[in-house]
Amino acid sequence: MAHVKTDEEKQRFQVELEFLQCLSNPWYLNHLAQQQYFRDPTFLRYLEYLQYWKQPDYAKFVVYPHALHFLDMLQHEQFRDYISTSENTQELHRMQYYHWMYLRNPPGKTPVPSDTAAAPISDAL
Repeated sequence: MAHVKTDEEKQRFQVELEFLQCLSNPWYLNHLAQQQYFRDPTFLRYLEYLQYWKQPDYAKFVVYPHALHFLDMLQHEQFRDYISTSENTQELHRMQYYHWMYLRNPPGKTPVPSDTAAAPISDAL
């Protein structure tokens, strides 16, 4: 028998997905570092807990795959320290931009069909 999700479970799914996708923004990561979130053991455990989003049943809802990469990187203190400076954040943002511009859809390569995009959130609810 299928599990019927409560409103609370649906809201938690949406909030966690939204927060996870915010992690794809290097400037948001810099903000978290500046606000000392990466020094809070409870917050670090939350980031570890969010690793479940890498499982295919959940990852299909993630629109910004860099969020999953940065979630992995945030498990390392060296990266958390690195992202705390504006210069490093700018460099990371620049690398991300060039990845999207040139590596995601290299010139001459056929674009990815839209039917392979992230699953609609309504599929999870």
